[in-house]
Amino acid sequence: MTSRRPLALLALPAAAVLTLAGCAGGSATDAGSSGAEGDGTISVVASTNVYGDIVSTVGGDAVSVTSIISDPSQDPHSFEADARTQLEVSRADLVVMNGGGYDAFVDTMLDASGTEATVLDAVEVSGLAPEEDHDEEHAEGEEHADEHDHAEGEEHADEHGHEHEHGEFNEHVFYSLPSMAALATSVADALGEADPDQADTFTANAEAFGEQIADLEAQAAEVEAQHGGESVAYTEPVPGYLFDAMGLVNVTPEAFSEAIEEGDDVSPAALNDTLKLFTDGQVDLLAYNEQTSSPETERVEQAATDAGVAIVPVTELLPEGEDYVSWQQANIDAITAALGE
Repeated sequence: MTSRRPLALLALPAAAVLTLAGCAGGSATDAGSSGAEGDGTISVVASTNVYGDIVSTVGGDAVSVTSIISDPSQDPHSFEADARTQLEVSRADLVVMNGGGYDAFVDTMLDASGTEATVLDAVEVSGLAPEEDHDEEHAEGEEHADEHDHAEGEEHADEHGHEHEHGEFNEHVFYSLPSMAALATSVADALGEADPDQADTFTANAEAFGEQIADLEAQAAEVEAQHGGESVAYTEPVPGYLFDAMGLVNVTPEAFSEAIEEGDDVSPAALNDTLKLFTDGQVDLLAYNEQTSSPETERVEQAATDAGVAIVPVTELLPEGEDYVSWQQANIDAITAALGE
C-alpha cells in the first residue's frame, strides 16, 4: 500500500453501521459523479468498476466511490482521463488501481494532481508480479510513490499465473481470486485508518467477502479435479489466473494473444498457428474477450464455432447488474458447462 498522506478521520452517523448483507449490493459510481463533499463519507476513486465494487462491498455506506471506467467499450490500456476525472482523483482520500501497466492513466493523474491520497495497487497487493517487475515499477514511479506493501499477497502467490506462456507478466490480477480477497483486506485496513470507529465493521465485511471468494476457489478446485490438464485457448490472457486455478493449460500462441492485447497487427504465422488449434482439435474451450474484437479474433471465434469448440465470453469489467462475486461465479459456471460439453 502506498501512503501519500494519512486519511482524514471522518465521523459517521450512527445509521452508517454496516453489515455485509447491507452493503454487498452497493455499486461504484461512474466517473464524474460527486465525491464525498460534506456528506461524511470517505472519497474513493477506483480505476475500474471491478475495484469500485470491492471497495463498496467493504466500505458500504461509509464510502463514496467513483469508478473511472465502467463502460465495456472503454479499454483501460488506452484510456485517457478528462479534467473531471482528474478532479475526482485530486479530491480522493483513497485510490485503488490495478497496476502493472494495466491502468497507467491512474499514475499519470496521481502525478498531475499532487494528491496525498493513500494508493492501493492490486498487482503489488497480489504479489504475483516477478520481483524485477516490482523494481522497475518502483523506479519509474518513485517520484510520486513510496514503497508499496505487498507482503499479504506474497502469502498466496504460487507458481501459477505469474507469467504468460513465454514469460510475459499477466497483469489481469482481478481474475486471481485470492488476490482480490487480499485486496479487500487492504481496503479494510485503509478505510479503518480513515475511521477507526468503523474499522471492525470494515474488517468483518472484508472477511465475509473473503469467505465468498474461498467458496469460488473451492469450485475452481473441483473443476481442476475433473478437468485439470485439459488444453484451452483465449484471445487475450484476461482469464489466465482463473484458468490456472482450474488446472487448465493455455496453449494459445503468445504472439497472437500479445498482439491482440497490445492492439498490434497479428502476423499471418501467428494467426495460422492459432486457427490450427481448432481445426486440429487441440483445445477444449476458447475464452473470447468481448471487449476487444478484431478481424483476427473474429476468425478465431469462427474457427472455434466451425470445430464445435465451446466458446466462453469473458470481460474485463463488471457486466451491468453484477458484483464481483456474482461475476466470477458466472465465469466459473460458464467454464464448467463448456468443459462438460
